[in-house]
Amino acid sequence: MTGSTGGGAAGLRRFSLVWGGQLVSVIGSALTAFVLGVWVYTGTGSVTQFVLIQFCAVVPGILLAPYAGVVADRYDRRRVMLVADTGGGVVTALLLVATSSGGLAVWQVYVATALAATLNTFHVIAYTALVPALVPKEHLGRVNGLMQITQGVQIAAPLVAGALLAVVGLRGVLLIDAVSMVVAVGALLVARLPEEAVRPVGATGGGREGVGAGLAWLRGAPGLFVLCAVFGVWNFLFAIAGGLVQPLILSFSGPATLGVLMAAGGSGLFVGGLVMGVWGGPKRRVLGVYLGLALGGVFLVLHSLAPSPWLIGFAAPAFLFTLPLMNTCCVTLLQTKVDPAVLGRVLAVVRVLSTAAMPVAFLLIGPLTDGVAEPLMAADGALAPSVGALIGTGEGRGIALIFLVVGVLMLALAAWAWTRPRLRAVDDLPDAVADEVPTPERTTP
Repeated sequence: MTGSTGGGAAGLRRFSLVWGGQLVSVIGSALTAFVLGVWVYTGTGSVTQFVLIQFCAVVPGILLAPYAGVVADRYDRRRVMLVADTGGGVVTALLLVATSSGGLAVWQVYVATALAATLNTFHVIAYTALVPALVPKEHLGRVNGLMQITQGVQIAAPLVAGALLAVVGLRGVLLIDAVSMVVAVGALLVARLPEEAVRPVGATGGGREGVGAGLAWLRGAPGLFVLCAVFGVWNFLFAIAGGLVQPLILSFSGPATLGVLMAAGGSGLFVGGLVMGVWGGPKRRVLGVYLGLALGGVFLVLHSLAPSPWLIGFAAPAFLFTLPLMNTCCVTLLQTKVDPAVLGRVLAVVRVLSTAAMPVAFLLIGPLTDGVAEPLMAADGALAPSVGALIGTGEGRGIALIFLVVGVLMLALAAWAWTRPRLRAVDDLPDAVADEVPTPERTTP
């Protein structure tokens, strides 16, 4: 299948419109997520009830991603996104009503978070599966890089949300979120997306066959299967580091410094997304994966070397800069190599592999830190004379030890991945998408 340059340019314009609307929506959702967490913690004083919000935000995606993949492969992806965005707006509106009436309860926050996470799972998979049919293949790397900017926005959101909470309160933030959903829905309605982008051709199978088709397809492409396994392990290590970075900073500084360093980390993600949006990544995408793993391991090790805000101020954004590199290269490989008829289901499998590790990591963090690492790195701990001479001893140095170990494991993962011949050759697999997006004869209404 070949197409005209004009079709590709039109696809880029349509993507820009959709992406802009989705970016506004992500900002609104990130603001709401932060202020609801603050509301629960300040109202209850319970860390457990606060952490339950994150649990509710993660688990639905793990359980429902396979079914979201089936939906993305069988139904109009634009309509799936519209339903998800509209549903998210309804959830926010209900929270706004409850807040305005003074009846908002903690359990309602949990239910709303789980519903929003469910809708987001269907939205993200449909959105990611739609992109390769909308924009020319040569622009996929840059487009996926731009999509990574949303993660930087989510990390930086607490700074803005904290200021907004003081000025307009919880109701004001919820109202902003509701308006952002309207913008996202409006952008999707205005963008006239081609039929071949929103409704995949050739998707078949039902029931269990439909749910398992993504895994079956990946197992038939060993190079991509290894890539997904590497990505899953990387995400597990990333989750451990992400869960401990705030306690690491607070072990030697205060909340004000934490806010500044978290913003610095978010800037690394944001700049990484911009760079990938301009560059698009290396021509051989797997080299970007190797580079992201190696640099990520080095920067995680740097976190451990000294209790210094200046060191973290460099290492944190540098590490998070590698996140868009890894994500862009992995997603672009999947979008170009996977049969479009099963792309949604394959993306769903990848999402399950990557996010399933997060609850495990969160469960391990507490016992590993308090029960093992901190005692080992106490002034009289077993590792004080050896590792302690390198990274120091005392409060927080056990967390630093975990960063050191996780960084070394990430470097080991990079070395192991390099030894996999099928992974090194994954760019040589035949492409499953056309070189250019065809000029559409029909567009969705």
